[in-house]
Amino acid sequence: MKVRKTVRGLHRDFGYFFAFLVIIYSVSGIAVNHVNDWNPNYIIEKVRKDFTPYTDSTLVQEEIAAYIADQLGIKDSLNSLFLASEDEIDLFFQKVTVTANFREGKALVETVTSRPVIRLTNFLHLNVPKKLWTWIADFFALVLIYLAISGLFMLKGKNGFKGRGKWFFIGGVLLPIIIIILYY
Repeated sequence: MKVRKTVRGLHRDFGYFFAFLVIIYSVSGIAVNHVNDWNPNYIIEKVRKDFTPYTDSTLVQEEIAAYIADQLGIKDSLNSLFLASEDEIDLFFQKVTVTANFREGKALVETVTSRPVIRLTNFLHLNVPKKLWTWIADFFALVLIYLAISGLFMLKGKNGFKGRGKWFFIGGVLLPIIIIILYY
């Protein structure tokens, strides 16, 4: 049957073409599902550090910031600062944030680094690029629908949809329905 051969050929070719996108969306989906447990885009490391207290009483904020950066070995350029109290200062560098008590010589240093692979998968999955990617993602979604439906009819006989396949399909339909009933 020519239609069946065409459907199988399209299923195979779309499957090969979009296999990597399926992996990208799957990895991103797992990462985003656990957003309450971890930050899927960045590794945030917080470290307490001690330094020699700043004793000059003239309190020029920029000098205090430069002193603390030097004491902590931070080479990033300073974006902004905030004098939280007469003893505490918050420093915001490009990739580092410091909350320091300069009179006591104690600091909390927060470093943010990117999770390169997962961040890129999220970039695509969450459609950050917009524009052309929106159309590609929409086409990909339509192809996934086609792959799901055409995949139901790949096999004939007892292992096909009319045989045991229908029971797996019914189970797959019931699973989200049960979850909706339990949690919605």
